[in-house]
Amino acid sequence: MVYHLLLGCPAVIFDVLSACRVVPDEKDLQIALLRQQLRVLERKAKTKPRLARPERLMLVVLVAQLKRRTKRLHARLREAVLLVQPETVLKWHRELVRRKWTFRHANRGGRPGIASDIVALIVRLARENPRMGYDKIQGELLKLGVAVDPTTIKNVLHRHSLLPAPQRGQSSWRTFLRHYRDHILACDFFTVEMLSLQTLYVLFFIELGSRRVYLAGCTTNPDSAWVTQQARQLVWQLNDDGASMSFLIHDRDSKFSPTFDHVFMAEGMAIVRTPFHAPKANAVAERWVRTVRQECLDQVLIVSQQHLRWAMKEYINYYNRARPHQGLAQQAPIPLTRSPRGTIRCRDVLGGILRDNYREVV
Repeated sequence: MVYHLLLGCPAVIFDVLSACRVVPDEKDLQIALLRQQLRVLERKAKTKPRLARPERLMLVVLVAQLKRRTKRLHARLREAVLLVQPETVLKWHRELVRRKWTFRHANRGGRPGIASDIVALIVRLARENPRMGYDKIQGELLKLGVAVDPTTIKNVLHRHSLLPAPQRGQSSWRTFLRHYRDHILACDFFTVEMLSLQTLYVLFFIELGSRRVYLAGCTTNPDSAWVTQQARQLVWQLNDDGASMSFLIHDRDSKFSPTFDHVFMAEGMAIVRTPFHAPKANAVAERWVRTVRQECLDQVLIVSQQHLRWAMKEYINYYNRARPHQGLAQQAPIPLTRSPRGTIRCRDVLGGILRDNYREVV
């Protein structure tokens, strides 16, 4: 490899041969070192000298030979190596030693690894069955015709950062809410500025499971009596629709008075108040506020309270019955029967701000 790199440089090859005990004199080694550095300086006199890899290799070989012939290595290097610091040459030597030991080791035998499809199956079983231990996973694999040792299963799960069964099987808040989401109702307020800069308050409710939205009302003065009356009307609507809710989530706003809570508690619902300054605790309601602003309220100028009520009813009807929802596998909160036949029609929503495509069933 060295001779291949130095091919075409007879003078350098001569110096390498001299370094390899052809010339045993210490002074001749120093002369070879100085000669090699002069070649670098002559070739790159106009720029700052930067040594190529063959040139570095040449200096390292000469320094190594010089080290064998003298005990005063540091002093001799100071006298003979003028182009770079002696520490730099030693660093190049350490780099060569490091590269020497980077070759691939031959296969030394041992237990062969398992196939990638079996690894994927083990990880799948562990994630789908969080309370299943190594022995039970082994049993499930035997049912599928795959024989794997429990220790191998343990190592596979460890490499994929999967905890053992007792810890992996602990319930999370996400799992808890996913289990009860069909029985949770959330509510919140948001404000709308009219064209006259008067502030309107909108009260809405949303089902966490189906994402269905109910408009309770809008007003300029949401006092306790008004909020309690909207709660009674919503309870009547839920009873008419046959909806069964067990929990109501709302923040600690003073507008949600004790009389407001008593309306739902009388129906057997538990009240869950979110912590202070924690909007993520009522994330579904907060996300719907962002949606209605982006798709509806930011596109129109509200001129009156009646105008806001009409716009909200129009949009909520579209949201509940026609708007595909990513969290519901592209279904609407109130799913409609999809027909593959019929003429495709399009209707305007909110005067053309939104467009609803549907099939007209004949």
